[in-house]
Amino acid sequence: MNFKVGDKVVVIAGKDKGKEGKIIKTLKNDNKVVVEGINMVTKHVKPSAQNENGGIIKVEAPIHASNVMILDPKTKKRTRIAHEIDENGKKHRISVKSKERLN
Repeated sequence: MNFKVGDKVVVIAGKDKGKEGKIIKTLKNDNKVVVEGINMVTKHVKPSAQNENGGIIKVEAPIHASNVMILDPKTKKRTRIAHEIDENGKKHRISVKSKERLN
């Protein structure tokens, strides 16, 4: 998977198409990501020791990695990710459109 926690992404398919957010969690085995403020679902929580009141809360649900694209830090448009190896043998992610290195 080409995504890391903290990457800015844009949703390209689904009910939240066009929305932008930051990745807060990656699920590598399922090839899914959790994006801040995207794919919100309603969850019913029972009262417990940690949550005395319980109730209904909204949480982010995972979205498949194929439905998001990374935002280019230079152009602020969506782009694909390529990899390059520097002279020290270290692998870096780069933006295909602007050739800018991603952190």
